[in-house]
This record gives sequence, structure tokens and C-alpha cells, in this order.
Amino acid sequence: MYRTLKRALPPMLNPYLRVTVEGLENVPSVEPAILACNHLSFIDSLVLPMNVPRPVYFLGKADYWDSWRTKWFFQGTGVVPLRRGQGEGDASLATGVEILRSGELLGIYPEGTRSPDGRLYRGKTGPVRMALEAEVPIIPCGIHGTDGALPTGARIPKRGPVLIRYGKPLDLSRFYDRRADPFVLRSATDELMYEIMLLSEQEYVDEYGAKVKSGEVRVDDDLDRDDDG
Repeated sequence: MYRTLKRALPPMLNPYLRVTVEGLENVPSVEPAILACNHLSFIDSLVLPMNVPRPVYFLGKADYWDSWRTKWFFQGTGVVPLRRGQGEGDASLATGVEILRSGELLGIYPEGTRSPDGRLYRGKTGPVRMALEAEVPIIPCGIHGTDGALPTGARIPKRGPVLIRYGKPLDLSRFYDRRADPFVLRSATDELMYEIMLLSEQEYVDEYGAKVKSGEVRVDDDLDRDDDG
């Protein structure tokens, strides 16, 4: 079903999206790796795998598989359900490592949520934890234009350009013997987010996007305080 939908999606989306891909040679043709990307729109998870020659898998909540309609769609677009009976973080780690150890590409959004305002937010350490556990590289990716093509709440894409940039792989092998060190997890994640920022050309905000969405953190207030000293 994955291959069927992957062939069917381009004719459906190409009339709306003019997709340009740069750095595709950085994505391994055979070996497992993580594709870590900024997240602007629901359509990111369709556009990214559509333009990679081999399958790309994403993680999704097991609840999506309770309905045959959503199960059919997510299964066909390469989304793998998280294991039930575990905390979300543990389930993501276990399922992600399993995909990587089977030799596949895993797509993941380190921010953990779509950007609320087009800026790039602080990354969670999950992708680095998976990469260290499975001993695979991370390919940073920056995507432009999908928030304009399918804004939050929209159902039909708008016509416009989309640019996908893949950077050089991040080799984390120097950290394999320190995979449980919180300082290593944080510093490697910050390094990853810096590379994504360069590729996406977004303004970076050192706060979690989910906290900004919930109102727990008001970024503009923080910036004003910093400016006032």
C-alpha cells in the first residue's frame, strides 16, 4: 500500500506544489538513518517521502489505527504506530530504534510539534537518543513553503513553491559510549537544531514549541525582557 500511495500522491500534489530538492545525495540509498526536519505543515509528512527514492517511515499514535479510515491512510503513507502500554517517550524510542535496526529511514520532527508561527523551536532529545541507540547517522533537513501551501486548518493545498534541503550527515559515533549522558543528549540535539536552522533559514527560538502553543511560555515577553536587560 505504501508504494501504491507513493505513486499516487505526486499526480495529486504536483499541480499545487512546485517542489525543489537540494542535497538528496546526502540521504543514504541503502543504510539506515534518521531524517530530522523542521515541521511547518501537516503536508510535510507527504512531501518529504514523496521526494526520496526509498521508503521513509514516521511514528504515529496507536490511536490512529482504531479507525479503518485513518489506519488505511497512515499505514499507506509510512506511519508506524507507537507501542501501546508504554509512555509516549519510551514508545517512540523503542519503535524508532526498531525501524532503524531493520535498515530503514526514519523521518522525525525534533520540535515535536508544528511550528506555531513559522519559527524554529528547541529540539527534543528523542532523535539523538534513537540515533545513539541504533548507532546510525542523522541527516538534518530544512523544508520551506509547506506552511503557505497548506496552512493549519486548510484542507486543500494552495499553489506555491516548496524547497527541501538535506544537509551532511551528523556522525554521532563519538558519543556511542555516552548515550545516556544528559549533557551529550542536549548538546548533540542543539548541534542538530543549528544545522536544521541553517537549512531552513528560520529564526530560532530556544523554547519548546508545545509550551508556546499551550500558552505556558510567551516568547515575545521573554524577548522583551532580554532586550530590557
